[in-house]
Amino acid sequence: METLDTLPVEREDPFQPPAVLKELHGALHRMTYADGRPGWLVTGYAEARAVLDDPRFSNTSQGAAPPIKELAPPEGLTDLVVPPGFFLAMDDPEHSRYRRLLTGHFSMRKMRSLEPRIQEIIDGRLDEMARAEAPVDLVRAFALPVPSLVICELLGVPYGERARFQETTAQAVNLDNSIEQRGAAGAELMGYLSELVGRKRAEPGQDLLSELVTGGELDHEELTGVATLLLTAGHETTANMLGLGTFLLLCRPEQAELVRTDPGVAGTAVEELMRYLSIIHIGPIRVARSDVPLAGQTIKAGETVTISLPAVNRDPSRFPDPDRFDVTRDAGQQLGFSHGIHQCLGQQLARLEMRLAFPALLRRFPGLRLAVPAGEVPLRPRGTIYGVAALPVTW
Repeated sequence: METLDTLPVEREDPFQPPAVLKELHGALHRMTYADGRPGWLVTGYAEARAVLDDPRFSNTSQGAAPPIKELAPPEGLTDLVVPPGFFLAMDDPEHSRYRRLLTGHFSMRKMRSLEPRIQEIIDGRLDEMARAEAPVDLVRAFALPVPSLVICELLGVPYGERARFQETTAQAVNLDNSIEQRGAAGAELMGYLSELVGRKRAEPGQDLLSELVTGGELDHEELTGVATLLLTAGHETTANMLGLGTFLLLCRPEQAELVRTDPGVAGTAVEELMRYLSIIHIGPIRVARSDVPLAGQTIKAGETVTISLPAVNRDPSRFPDPDRFDVTRDAGQQLGFSHGIHQCLGQQLARLEMRLAFPALLRRFPGLRLAVPAGEVPLRPRGTIYGVAALPVTW
């Protein structure tokens, strides 16, 4: 069995998993974590689903080894502290208590009601692009503003304060920054949201955060943690998918043409883009609560398991010819939104934003193309979420 020295994250090709991952044989591998502890890397689809569905694996940060050095806690600390309300890093029953309060706000019915407004936001950003002088950075002009404006409206963040949280969030998730810098950015973001919660308590509006405040089930710190999670997860992931996904489509013009001209392709294209790009490339990460058999091995209690979504979503046993990008493929079981109780709460919102945004962009600008050679597009391989730092385009 191969043993890896920490998790590979550098991609030789912007659209392919790291070459080291593609050379592995089997579904489960020994991996030395950044702090020297031994653990495991899962690259098989069935095995990944098994881990994500098994309550014997904890999703808290307690005891987890860092798969890369940038995720190691500051010197002197053994674990990062999870703030109240940040339920992504909690196990049941705490996780379910928070999630129960939010599920209705992200239901399919709720998403259908939001569709007209999301389309308005998309069209507004495309109008701004059309008025601008090409070339433009698609990340700044479209990919980042669309999900940011949507989650701002959903939560009740004033429009004029959008840029403040965008920049702070970007600093918090950039692994090129030191852990102290990321921690300071995270603290700044939570400070802002704590202030916003106070404003909602004094003057509630017609938004999700106001409903949570007036519901009375969460205290101030919990509300701040929930808002931080929703605001961060609600725009950073989708923004990176819109940027990196457009980059890929512009490099595959025959696939872009299908998205542009066939209304029935948008849904399958979103799933295939999620599968093929796998922008959540550092985890999910779990810690075994007890000894668990998996893929012919025994994961010992206390050992850390990292799931490589770039590898899992290219498992040929689940996705035939996995390195072929095909927007008509049925990739609905891809694990880009995770699986099990921690499956992404906002996945239907993200799907809707992408399903509307990609065709609208390509139809509005049928001559859309890269303004620089593909090899000069700056990537974000060290971000907690993989993507492009900028995408210069013209038309």
